[in-house]
Parts: sequence; C-alpha cells; structure tokens
Amino acid sequence: MSRPLLSGRAARAALVAARLAELYPETPIPLDHVDAYTLLVAVVLSAQCTDVRVNRVTPALFALARTPEAMAKVSVSDIDRIVRPCGLAPRKATAIAELSRILVEKHGGKVPASFEALEALPGVGHKTASVVMSQAFGVPAFPVDTHIHRLAQRWGLTDGRSVEQTEADLKTLFPEGTWNQLHLRIIHYGREHCTARGCDGTVCELCRALYPNRRKPVCTRK
Repeated sequence: MSRPLLSGRAARAALVAARLAELYPETPIPLDHVDAYTLLVAVVLSAQCTDVRVNRVTPALFALARTPEAMAKVSVSDIDRIVRPCGLAPRKATAIAELSRILVEKHGGKVPASFEALEALPGVGHKTASVVMSQAFGVPAFPVDTHIHRLAQRWGLTDGRSVEQTEADLKTLFPEGTWNQLHLRIIHYGREHCTARGCDGTVCELCRALYPNRRKPVCTRK
C-alpha cells in the first residue's frame, strides 16, 4: 500500500484546502442562473448531464418561462422538447412542471430556503437541495456528486462507503464556513485536473502531492 506524504485525514484536508484556495481564489457557479428558481431548474437538469450542456439549453427554456408561475402554465411536452439534449428529458420535464406548480400553490411562487421543503419537491434530492441552499441562500452545505465522491477517495479524505458517508466525512474535516466555496473549488479542480479519465489517483498535482509513492490506480467506490 502506498504511503501518503501526510498522515491523517486532517493533514491531507489542510493541504487540499490550501492548494485549492491558491488555484481558485474566485469560485464562479458553473450553472448560469439569475435567481433561486432558475438555479433550481438548472440543477435539476444537470443530473447525469454536463453543466456546459445545461447552460446551452436553459436560455431557450427561460425565454419561454423564467418564473414558477409562467412555467406552471407550460405543457410538459413543450418543456420536454427544449430540455431533450440534457437527457432523461421526460422525467426532468415532468419534475420542472410539477415543482413549479407546487412552488406557486404552496410557497407563494418562491423557492423555499429549507432542506425539508426543497427535498419534498419533484426531482429534487439531497444533493440538488444542497446546491440550492449553498449557492442561492448561502446556507453552509457540502453537495457531493459522483465526481467529488471519487476525488475524496483518491485524496484519502473518506473510505468511500457511500456518497452520504463522504459528505459526512468532508463536513467533519473542513470548517463549516468553508463548505460552500470549497465545494465549488473541488468541482473546478476536478474538471480541470482530476477527471475520471485523466487521473486515476496517480496523475494530478494533488494526488501526487498527497501520495507521492502511489504507483497503482485508485479503485474508487462509485
């Protein structure tokens, strides 16, 4: 087994946080949006789809309807037609139509700023709710998608038993006040340097810094 340069998760976490802060002092949100509602819709569309593709689709969708009230009046088939490039279009179109209707009927046309209310909406799971809470409302959260789950394993920050466990481990390792920005920094670094195909735990700067003696690829738990 390879030896880490730094023993202990806390030490590795400190190195990761420091280097990512140097690389990404600014942390723009990857999904284009203008408010909490357009962010929510964009995040729903991003499931199993790249942010780049979502950003190509949402201008046409939001030109059709940019508020819950307007979207609730659009047919699922019209939404489906626009969001089809994002994949899983029937499911996503139905979710967008339904969550818009619920926002109007139960929340006064506003996106609720609570995990419980968000996760009760169609198409909104814990990860989506975490993104909206952190990026729209500034509430500390640590959204963990499959990529962050894999990176945390490569960097020795979690054992990867589940996405839920990875989220809990990351929240324990990093101060709460850093979660929102750090989540975005990990996303930016992962896309640029530690991709699924470009790094197997032995290639990128952070993987090599944390585990200089690692010779075999890391088999992550998905």
